[in-house]
Amino acid sequence: MSASSKLMTMRDAMSQHVPSGSMVLLGAQLEQMIPFAAGHELIRQGRRDLTIVGPISDILFDQMIGAGCVSKVMAAWVGNVSAGVGYCLRRAMEQNIPRRIDMTDYSNFTMALALHSGALGIPFLPTYSTLGSDLLRKNGNLREFVSPVNEDKLVAVRALRPDIAILHVQRADESGNAHLWGSLGVAIDGARAARKVILVTEEIVPAEVIASDPNRTLVPGFLVAAVVHEPGGAHPSPVQGYYGRDHEFFSEYHAGSRKLEDFEHWLEKWVVRVADRRAYLDQLGIPRFNGLGVREHAYSAPADFGY
Repeated sequence: MSASSKLMTMRDAMSQHVPSGSMVLLGAQLEQMIPFAAGHELIRQGRRDLTIVGPISDILFDQMIGAGCVSKVMAAWVGNVSAGVGYCLRRAMEQNIPRRIDMTDYSNFTMALALHSGALGIPFLPTYSTLGSDLLRKNGNLREFVSPVNEDKLVAVRALRPDIAILHVQRADESGNAHLWGSLGVAIDGARAARKVILVTEEIVPAEVIASDPNRTLVPGFLVAAVVHEPGGAHPSPVQGYYGRDHEFFSEYHAGSRKLEDFEHWLEKWVVRVADRRAYLDQLGIPRFNGLGVREHAYSAPADFGY
């Protein structure tokens, strides 16, 4: 391990960099590369009063809400993409189970603008989007105003600067320089808007591999506080080039979270009593996980960066 290495275990990264009360960006890449392993570790470590931020983090947000980790959600959507309903979110909103949470609704676009303005270091960005919608009544970070340039009505989207962005990537070196591809969502702006970045990566590769393709180095190491090598850490969401989406797992979670007692059993089985991601994958079954592997490779053509 080099002197500049930022490699840490998942347990240490979450313990050192994500205290209770933090605002945490998760699932920035929409339905791809959701950092489930990181979220599960936060549940095991008993984090409380988190503000979780993201456009679409599928069932990870639902699980963290059901585990009592969350006091506020800032998102465009929370639920189960395969089934629609997030039962833990519904119980929290309708019955305060396991606790009351505050919900700040965004559209996907206004969430992107909030993080982009945070990345730029400016207080807000203007848009015509959401004019006439209920979001302006529900979200104080969206403010209607009159343009001083042409007197049009616009919406000012206030900047968001999360305390931590947790991003799953395909590969990174030990210093945190990372390659990622496929659906990027708001990951790049999220990394630049956040005060601290934790990378969870499928592979650790030599620095020369990252340097060989600089245009794919979308997260530079100087932004990164910790690098966690966690193959399979995004399951059941997909990681392009590594494994596909486990549709069956989402359906199983839907059935297993419908009732409170069923969710508590699910959480004990898949999170609380699971020591780490290796144990999680062993419980899932290595043949099942391997069956999600890439079926048809689609390699990119080499690029010549010479002069």
